[in-house]
Amino acid sequence: MRLRAAIANAEPGTLVHIIATDPAAPLDLPAWCHLTGHTYLGPLRNRQQPTYALRVSGQARPVDPDAPWRPDNR
Repeated sequence: MRLRAAIANAEPGTLVHIIATDPAAPLDLPAWCHLTGHTYLGPLRNRQQPTYALRVSGQARPVDPDAPWRPDNR
């Protein structure tokens, strides 16, 4: 998932807007945020492309790099 890599060095509290055309994004993004500890803020209105917002957590939980939908239990 490119999002994980894109926010890896972001400061806690950073607001991130994600343009996602995947029809599963409205389900996947909140679930991923719940898993990792980031805050899902929801879809943004009045955008030409489907855009969603999240806030980066300072205490994010790691995920498996090969399966970003699973916690990293190493």
